Amino acid sequence: MLLDDERLDYLLAEDLRIIQSPSVFSFSLDAVLLARFAYVPLKRGKIVDLCTGNGAIPLFLSARTESAIVGVELQERLVHMAQRSVAYNGLEEQIQIIEGDVKEIPARLGIEKYDVVTCNPPYFPAHELSDKNLSEHMAIARHELHLTLDESVQAASKLLKQGGKAAFVHRSGRLIDIITAMRANRLEPKRVRLVYPKAGKEANTLLIEGIKDGKPDLKILPPLIVYGENGEYTEEVRELLYGNE
Repeated sequence: MLLDDERLDYLLAEDLRIIQSPSVFSFSLDAVLLARFAYVPLKRGKIVDLCTGNGAIPLFLSARTESAIVGVELQERLVHMAQRSVAYNGLEEQIQIIEGDVKEIPARLGIEKYDVVTCNPPYFPAHELSDKNLSEHMAIARHELHLTLDESVQAASKLLKQGGKAAFVHRSGRLIDIITAMRANRLEPKRVRLVYPKAGKEANTLLIEGIKDGKPDLKILPPLIVYGENGEYTEEVRELLYGNE
């Protein structure tokens, strides 16, 4: 079941387990935030999660919807980790993890066939890859070595039906870039939420959702604060991670 330095972690709020590896991949808080931020239909619908990594977002979403979910990941090792996590939780009927390049996925899965697309793309331009000690897996997940922001937005739009929704998490500094890319690809931004490490600090993460061919009307949601003054998670973030304890 577990290989090398892998471990089996709990997704406490969802009562699920996930295979992680410190040297290959472990999901971050961003995945949790995106999975809770994104709109999902309760029962009928088709969802794709791009850049799925070890499958964290499909697992999180499975607790919120009965819809079919496809997770797409480029790296074979992460695909196998995600597939084993899906099997461990008995979710093979709902979640399918496939290996593939996000840029080529619309042609494989079908153009305008999906209701929701989520994506936690690589955040950093390839030229910012200064840490040579990063493993290949980490470098690909964090830097735009194989997939740019524009390419991830374009793939999401191609997959979506008219009126479908795409949700992304990214660095707050890329807000203009992502809005520009979304509008260039028929995704009208409808909801934005900025994430702040602490009250009084600058935002470092953004959550954004758009509707394919939607009408312009952007809602700026209340800020999400990760840590309180005591250095512990705020009540909202704690509930996202651990559920109602």
